[in-house]
Amino acid sequence: MRIWSLWLDAVNRAADLAVLAWRPRLLGPALTLWLRELLVSPYRPRRSFEVVRLLQSSGQGFDELMYGETPVHTALWLFKKAGLTAHGHLVDLGAGRGRALLAARWLGARATGLELLEEHVTLASAPLSRAGAVLRQGDATLADLGEATHVLVNWTALSPQTRTRLVARLRTCRPGTRVLTVTRPIEAPGFTVRSRHQRLFTWGLEPVWIHEVPDSTSQVPTSTP
Repeated sequence: MRIWSLWLDAVNRAADLAVLAWRPRLLGPALTLWLRELLVSPYRPRRSFEVVRLLQSSGQGFDELMYGETPVHTALWLFKKAGLTAHGHLVDLGAGRGRALLAARWLGARATGLELLEEHVTLASAPLSRAGAVLRQGDATLADLGEATHVLVNWTALSPQTRTRLVARLRTCRPGTRVLTVTRPIEAPGFTVRSRHQRLFTWGLEPVWIHEVPDSTSQVPTSTP
């Protein structure tokens, strides 16, 4: 298992370097993020008083924090498939250390990440700001998505209750917004599935669904008497 993890990490980092080589201005911030990962792992959150308090206020459990990240090369491929351009605005809900934000900046789009753990934000916000991206601390279920054209949700480890609250927040997106979800689709009426893909993440292959938010009048079907 350890050998597989090391091999997978090497493959993802090599692929990220190949992608970032085409955008040298993003290479420095990416390397800084990698260095800080060596100092403080993003995959082993500490059960501190602050973390427990945040989880209680957001209604989440500690196990929901145990997840990997989206490599730059994976995010870039998915964003292109979802139609993200320099005129778009990508919002990453549960952004971690913000690798996916670099992919959005690769395309010239606005990039905003929302992350519950302040430790991630403290370590990653400065390098990301040099890349033109913004990483903020906050609860994804309360995110303002009014300006988003694309939303990424890596909800692999999230409970059904947390996913339900996120779906309610996704319904506030403007019609036409593309929503990308990792591991499972939006299991609620009113979201149009555009495509399904299989891509590589830091823990292995996972399916990703690209949805489109329809007009608000058609998001929730009405029942007939």
